[in-house]
Amino acid sequence: MAPSSYFLLAVLLALVACLGNASDPSPLQDFCVADKHSPVKVNGFVCKDPMAVNADDFFKAANLDKPKNTKDSKVGSIVTLINAMELPGLNTLGISLARIDYAPLGENPPHTHPRATEILTVLEGTLYVGFVTSNPNNTLFAKVLNKGDVFVFPQGLIHFQFNPIHDKPAVALAGLSSQNPGAITIANAVFGSKPPISDDVLAKAFQVEKGTIDWLQAQFWQDNHN
Repeated sequence: MAPSSYFLLAVLLALVACLGNASDPSPLQDFCVADKHSPVKVNGFVCKDPMAVNADDFFKAANLDKPKNTKDSKVGSIVTLINAMELPGLNTLGISLARIDYAPLGENPPHTHPRATEILTVLEGTLYVGFVTSNPNNTLFAKVLNKGDVFVFPQGLIHFQFNPIHDKPAVALAGLSSQNPGAITIANAVFGSKPPISDDVLAKAFQVEKGTIDWLQAQFWQDNHN
């Protein structure tokens, strides 16, 4: 093989490795339990002294088997996320977990996880779920899920879940490919930013009157995370 071919092969392998590591970095040791009290700031958490680690660092009595109160949620859903902040043993392991409770006709409104792909399974009830692809197509992929069904939301894409049943709640469990997936709820970010985005900007973007934008910005944009 010519030297130039070796070089191209090396570049290709490097690109594949980068794409395969597009989410959280791979750990370089068995574990790196988060030391949340360290004054050092890094991309993630500093490792706790391994000699001070015990089984409780990998454990949380999260009560994920217990229903959450959705009555006070304006959108009718509560997300209970277990990430590295909640469970220090997750630090550097590239994964987190969430229970999502939906009231009858409740929804987890359109949002995106900038750092994670999400896989969701329905534990109880029925959900209408979907995601929208990026520009220029903005294609909607949507499906009605029943108990035991599974659906995947690709990293960074806007997605949602809605309970279409008017008299029964729903419950789902989601796995996310980051210790801190992040969540950007579209309506909250656009109309509830602090300070607010100029209504001139939003009126032009949404092709509506500024009065409509002012009304939307005056609403209380509530976070549905527990």
